Amino acid sequence: MGSAEMSQTITPTIERFDPALDRIIPAKPTLEKVATGFTWTEGPVWIAAGYLLFADIPSNSIRKWAPGAGASIFLQPSGYKGTAPYGGPESGSNGMTLDGHGRLTVAGHAQRNVWRLEKVDPKAQVTVLVDSYEGKSLNSPNDLVYKSDGSLYFTDPPYGLRTQKDNDPDKQLPFNGVYRLPGATAQKPGAPPANGQLQLLIKDLPRPNGIAFSPDEKYLYVNNSEPKKIWMRYTVKPDGTLADAKLFFDASSDTRPGSPDGMKVDQQGNLYSAGPGGVWIFSPDGKHLGTIDIPEKVGNLAWGDAEHKTLYITASSSVYRSSLQVPGIYPSIH
Repeated sequence: MGSAEMSQTITPTIERFDPALDRIIPAKPTLEKVATGFTWTEGPVWIAAGYLLFADIPSNSIRKWAPGAGASIFLQPSGYKGTAPYGGPESGSNGMTLDGHGRLTVAGHAQRNVWRLEKVDPKAQVTVLVDSYEGKSLNSPNDLVYKSDGSLYFTDPPYGLRTQKDNDPDKQLPFNGVYRLPGATAQKPGAPPANGQLQLLIKDLPRPNGIAFSPDEKYLYVNNSEPKKIWMRYTVKPDGTLADAKLFFDASSDTRPGSPDGMKVDQQGNLYSAGPGGVWIFSPDGKHLGTIDIPEKVGNLAWGDAEHKTLYITASSSVYRSSLQVPGIYPSIH
């Protein structure tokens, strides 16, 4: 299923907790639903040619949405490749980003790997960057971000496994890790997975999920979806590993639908994240500035359009967008 071109504009409820939010969200904000009819949308990434790619995980597909053209299938299957029914709720791929050469990099989720398309073309060559750690299959890579040095960081909770639980019979690793793959951008097209290079950075978060760097790359943010709804901040050391774990924010007491999930930063260092009730916005020092209430459960978000001031939001059955006043950090392509 999917949508023809449709657009519905609504006036969102904005929870404003700090005057600093007024510099980010216009006085009369709008929220536009640009596509609907999906099951669980995730992993959006804006392509400079003028369109959005996003995952509809249960349909095992990556979709393409372009202004004036609506949504269409970009790639299917995007995750699980078997012929028998998958037997779990999330058979497709998940988070997506671009590397420094503009190549689409995908958290394989049900495919239990991280892979790259050598061009943003569904028929392009696929390179699997990594699929195991110390000889054991990854759980289900969820979200990912490149550092400017070409290394790739990603989270690996069990949500792409059939039961989504830690005792899943297919789960080989005893933890749900956050990893770094050095030199991912330099991996040769078609080369075998660089599993021997993979570094485990964090293994004490029960459900690591969204991941993002501060603009200066001094900090890495990683959030955790459950049982605690928390955002963590780590200092990035010169060798790319992490130190100084700090609790950035705890929203565990908020019972609204939604959890910490995909997140991005703007050029001023503010953090935007899926959370209970919608999109949460934090200052660089961890103050909750406000929330954009979204009518569906938010999975992820991405900066788009020419100036990267438009926040595209994937939420349950639909894709939304909202125009903001501070440009976002967009993957650096050179």
